Order: sequence, then structure tokens, then C-alpha cells
Amino acid sequence: MTERPSPLQGVSACVFDAYGTLFDFASAAARCAEVPAEKRAALTTLWRDKQLQYAWLRTLENRYADFWQVTGDALDFALESLELASPPLRDRLMDLYLGLEPFAEVPAVLGALRKAGYKTAILSNGSPAMLDALVTRSGLKPMFDAVLSADAVRAFKTHPKVYQYALDTLALPARAIAFQSSNAWDAHGASDFDMRVVWCNRYGQRRERLPGRPDFEIRTLAELPALLGVH
Repeated sequence: MTERPSPLQGVSACVFDAYGTLFDFASAAARCAEVPAEKRAALTTLWRDKQLQYAWLRTLENRYADFWQVTGDALDFALESLELASPPLRDRLMDLYLGLEPFAEVPAVLGALRKAGYKTAILSNGSPAMLDALVTRSGLKPMFDAVLSADAVRAFKTHPKVYQYALDTLALPARAIAFQSSNAWDAHGASDFDMRVVWCNRYGQRRERLPGRPDFEIRTLAELPALLGVH
């Protein structure tokens, strides 16, 4: 029986967004006993929303600051808004953000892709120090050929310079890369840049009205290997 070609035929590298795709950004507040249980979900949402807003606005204003500062500024806003402002709590949450938990399927998926011969990389807004802490604390550092930070081009996704940085570093054309993100705006940005894109819609979001169109939509990364013909 002839094997059917994989839907993502021609791909040689799998590049992943970090926050919300490989690592659960909700795990920081969830593991912080000092945050009242009834405020953890609100803190996670507001912190994340402001983090993204500040990243985009700084890029638009050409007033770059690295993602560590952006994350801290967003946390300050969220803590003050929820009447939780406290220097020790801030320090605790920022440290927890350096050790976010990977989603349950991530180690096995990365292992399967590497065994099948695919290059694997991260492309994230996170600063180099943040990303190094993430992959080191999670034990996943050996699973990546490259961990790429937008800090190298001093702009945040979805600026085209960030996606081009991945192409230049991996020495691959856009169509040879499968880019995975749980952030719909990021999935559309990479697609508009001509990468093959798998939107990992973990949170049941609605489709964005933006340039680009992800090639596939999945619910967890456990569905990715089948798209690449990996069993």
C-alpha cells in the first residue's frame, strides 16, 4: 500500500513560539500561593494582555525594551489593578515566569520530531536570558537546535524582521519551515511571511481577521507529528 504524502510535505524544520505554545504562561500565578485563588485567573489574563500590548506598542513607537522589562511592567500594571501590589510578590511571580511548566505533550512531540530528523527551534519575543531559563529549568534544552529571541532584531512579533531572523539563522526558505503558535496573531503573522503555519488553538479562540492564513488548526501539539507524517 502506498503511503499518502504528509500535508506538510517539504518541511525540514519545526519552529515553535514559546509562551502559550510550548510553555503554560498561566502556571506562574497558578503555582503562587501568595496570590488569592479567586484572583489567579484575572491576574494571568491581565498580565498576559498588557505584556502583549506593551510589546506591540513599543515596536510601533520604536521604543524597544527587552521582554523581561515588558513582562515586569505588565505585571506591575496587573498587580496594581487587582490591588495586589507587593515587591516580594512581584519578585516571586517574575521568578516563576522563568520556570513556566511545559504543556504535557511537549517533550514527547519534540522527541518524535527530532527522531524523525526535523530541526527544532524556538522563535520567541522572550529575551535570551528568559528563554535560556525556560529551556534549562524544564529540561528541554537538548531538544532544540536553536533558541531564537526577537531581542536580536530589537522588535517584537509580528514584525517581519523577527521571522526573517529565523530564516537567516536556520538557513532555510520560509516554505521549509513549519511554524507553530497558540497565538492566532502570531500564526497569521508567520503565514503572511510565507511560512507553513500550524495554529495550536489551545484556548478555543475565534479566527482572527488579519493578513495570512494558517495552513492547519490543531488543539494541542500532540496532533502535529501526524501532519508531518511522523508516527
